[in-house]
Amino acid sequence: MVRDLKQLVKAYDVRGVVPDQWDESLAYAFGAAFVEVIGGNAVVVGHDMRPSSPSLSRAFAEGAASRGADVVEIGLCSTDQLYYASGSLDLPGAMFTASHNPAQYNGIKLCRAGAAPVGQDTGLADIRELVESWLDEDGKVHVPASDAATGALSAKETLDGYAAHLLKLVDLTAIRPLKVAVDAGNGMGGHTVPTVFAGLPLDVVPMYFELDGTFPNHEANPLDPANLVDLQAKVREVGADIGLAFDGDADRCFVIDENGDPVSPSAITALVAEREIARAQAAGEAQPTIIHNLITSWTVPEVVRDRGGVPVRTRVGHSFIKQEMAVTDAVFGGEHSAHYYFRDFWRADTGMLAALHVLAALGGQDRPLSALTEQYNRYAASGEINSTVADQAAATEKVRAAYAGQDGVTVDELDGLTVAGPDWWFNLRASNTEPLLRLNAEAKDPAKMAELRDGVLAIVRA
Repeated sequence: MVRDLKQLVKAYDVRGVVPDQWDESLAYAFGAAFVEVIGGNAVVVGHDMRPSSPSLSRAFAEGAASRGADVVEIGLCSTDQLYYASGSLDLPGAMFTASHNPAQYNGIKLCRAGAAPVGQDTGLADIRELVESWLDEDGKVHVPASDAATGALSAKETLDGYAAHLLKLVDLTAIRPLKVAVDAGNGMGGHTVPTVFAGLPLDVVPMYFELDGTFPNHEANPLDPANLVDLQAKVREVGADIGLAFDGDADRCFVIDENGDPVSPSAITALVAEREIARAQAAGEAQPTIIHNLITSWTVPEVVRDRGGVPVRTRVGHSFIKQEMAVTDAVFGGEHSAHYYFRDFWRADTGMLAALHVLAALGGQDRPLSALTEQYNRYAASGEINSTVADQAAATEKVRAAYAGQDGVTVDELDGLTVAGPDWWFNLRASNTEPLLRLNAEAKDPAKMAELRDGVLAIVRA
């Protein structure tokens, strides 16, 4: 097999089809390379429920041990549970998951000690190059022997500690009773939710909690509206106060209101930002910083400023969010994709902690969720719309020419092309991995948003 590791090693993680693109021999090599590049005397390794995850995870552990590192295996876990282990044990970590991808995929999310991210610019490219140097022309792996004494493998249970840590950060003991429908999508939410929610005043209606990496009910990707249909129906059927949908590795959480309508991740970002600003101010922090990527709603920075916080805008992507959080000591960060980052969780993303904040906010007052979140719906939004475009740069330039130069219009290129007027904006970004342009548009007036959306798409798709 001829292996192209540039196809396997993405911007932030390793991800590909098993066994076509990678297998246990490569996982072993990645384990050895991870220790050589990142260093340290020990690492923590966990995995999701995919059929290939246990063997790949063990091969990585053995590769890491071959370089002298002691390996703490935490077994089945969510990605944010692995971040908890990395943070609480102060060890580099590796999580075997392909998140929301179909069953034949698997991957590795890597972090340094304290859950600090490992991406292309922070070690991942070096790991890939080292593994490439161990491949022969037929793609077979030849990891050279090491002088280091082989490290020890040990098992550790972290689920209870993970749950306890989260519940120290959000107090739900005094909330009113809530009926909560939870769609785990046969992913790791089925593993974490029962422990985290145990003993809380919550009547949980479980959906697809059976761990099954073949995803027999629907893809574990709540970003696709088709995968929320079952949860929306269940919320209406049982009269739930709220619905929660987790992705495959349970690091993202999507929220459904009591009417069965999705609550936008921007609204959740604004709601949690309010709570984290208030908590930081109560602890003596005058102007807490909140990070948001540039395609979250304008509502987010408005709410942050209204509450006495400082909004900071970043590029899309967890490495940019985490880097900016470290630089600014931000208390919280949110993305349009339902990734939520917390300073008190080692700046890592955890959908579960965001869900607990929403439950605390909902249960701490008497209004339904739709009324609670209405204040965060200040703009009409298009959502992300993808267009297949052969020449992304040329299409983007045509859009720039059509809109730039108008009175009151600003243009910036922090991440793709962002064009803004007095009460509207749109962003056009090229995909890193596919021939796609992604459009997000927003305006105070729904008719203006539709006009913007349709006008940009007409140029892009011409």
